[in-house]
Amino acid sequence: MSSEQGTEDTGGAVGTPGVVPIDQWDVAAQMSYWAFHQQRRIDYMRYAYLQLGSDADAEEAVDLAFDRMMDRWLGMLQMENLEGYAWTILKRRIIDMHRKRRRRPELMETAAFEAALAEHVEDPYDTLADAITLYTAVSALSERQRDAILLHYGLGFTAAEAAEVMGNQEATVRSQLRTGRRRLTTLLKLRCPEHPDGKNPS
Repeated sequence: MSSEQGTEDTGGAVGTPGVVPIDQWDVAAQMSYWAFHQQRRIDYMRYAYLQLGSDADAEEAVDLAFDRMMDRWLGMLQMENLEGYAWTILKRRIIDMHRKRRRRPELMETAAFEAALAEHVEDPYDTLADAITLYTAVSALSERQRDAILLHYGLGFTAAEAAEVMGNQEATVRSQLRTGRRRLTTLLKLRCPEHPDGKNPS
């Protein structure tokens, strides 16, 4: 088993059970799964669209992610970081979709990136450079920095909201935003304001 498979297969839990059909779960487990599905589906769809640039591809990736979560939900309930494990599943389904469409899995769709930025005209990064230049710079960030930047600046999440979706600590996301901004400043050769709390200036 590869290390990549191991992370998704166990999520840090010991003795993760095999697949049990949802109709055989107890009521509490069923309710917890559907509550999580309702809470996260829209956020996952927005992120997947930003990565894939297609409503159909985003929906397929998210549906496959939730199918995998359903298969493993009883084990996930025993994990210390259920949100982080679910986020990993989503990202791997997005990579699978890129490969299915024979695209480079590490890059976002330029059109989707432009559209996301256009929705947040008050954001200082909208005026940094043209969308393609910024797109290229963001793609050069580390995976965790890129996720934090995309959720915060691309989708308008607060640092706390981004942390919750990714299964990280808020302080970690703030740090990723700071280091990501510094890296973007270097890549774009522009001066960007520092905001240690990971928030936009008013």
